[in-house]
Amino acid sequence: MQTIFGVIFHFIGGFASGSFYMPFKKVKGWHWESYWIVGGVFSWLIVPPVAAYLTIPGFADIIRQTGGGTLALTYMFGVLWGIGGLTYGLGVRYLGVSLGSSIILGLCMVFGAIIPSIYYNFFPQAGKDSFAMLIHSQWGLTVLAGLALCVVAIIICGKAGMMKEKQLSATSTDPHGTNQATEYKFALGMLVSIVSGVLSACFNFGLEAGKPMADIANEVWKAANPGQGNFLYQNNVTYVVVLWGGLTTNFIWCMVLNARNKTFGDYTNKQTPLLGNYVFAALAGTTWFLQFFFYGMGESRMGNGPSSWILHMAFIILVANAWGLVLKEWKGVDKKTKTTIVVGIITVVASVLVVGFGNSMKP
Repeated sequence: MQTIFGVIFHFIGGFASGSFYMPFKKVKGWHWESYWIVGGVFSWLIVPPVAAYLTIPGFADIIRQTGGGTLALTYMFGVLWGIGGLTYGLGVRYLGVSLGSSIILGLCMVFGAIIPSIYYNFFPQAGKDSFAMLIHSQWGLTVLAGLALCVVAIIICGKAGMMKEKQLSATSTDPHGTNQATEYKFALGMLVSIVSGVLSACFNFGLEAGKPMADIANEVWKAANPGQGNFLYQNNVTYVVVLWGGLTTNFIWCMVLNARNKTFGDYTNKQTPLLGNYVFAALAGTTWFLQFFFYGMGESRMGNGPSSWILHMAFIILVANAWGLVLKEWKGVDKKTKTTIVVGIITVVASVLVVGFGNSMKP
């Protein structure tokens, strides 16, 4: 039952992450850097402490009492993850929601799931899944098989993207309503997507580094609620610190772009629907944070090992590709290309089922 609830929570989180870019499409007359940082302020600065305040009494005291080394490492992983999140937006911009999310999150899944387990192989900790545990157990091998299957799905989605590029004409338009030649850029999109996928995995590393804060929140809650399992919202205190790092990276870069492109006027431009733009950007940012709110709930039921990270990423890939089909990002391509991307989506679903089954076998 714990596994079932964990999968459900991860699906909700994946749906939030795979859908957060949708409100941005309603922003009118603003440049990318302007609506991205407005949404980011809600994602990384406003909503996380509000969520922590509502779910963890004394969360600020936990942060204040945490050692400087733990805070610094958690923050630095947040900074690196912030670069990944920044390039995620560019990857989606140049490749579309469907293909961009598949490549980025697939790589993020691989690195985020495997590297921590390798680390714990050399520096064992109680309750942590090491790589040796994975390869020497039936449940671990099943989880790794699910990860391998998702890698296959990434390759299939990438193939569909290359087929799409060959078939779209230079005069067609992308879902953003701009000329395809200036928006859909496969080579540039692949480059930023690879960078984003690798660095985005640092979020999981940040959660590992900040685990002492989550452990304190968990122990306090368990003492007050004996016999009720782990605290669903324990990670909310860790998110506050990790996301400070993400805010730092994105704020600096967006301000640089505002200065370079002379777009500071976007924030007060009365020729645009200002209220609507701020509302949609805030909605996008809030929706984005909900992915980790529910990830924390799923992790509390399944553990912060490879299974949780793989399921979270796989559900995001699934939802993002579904949105890509709904938004007709594959309009104008032949049946073979559409079939290829559908096969990629089905393969993602299969990988989720395999990982879920493997985790249910864990003793």
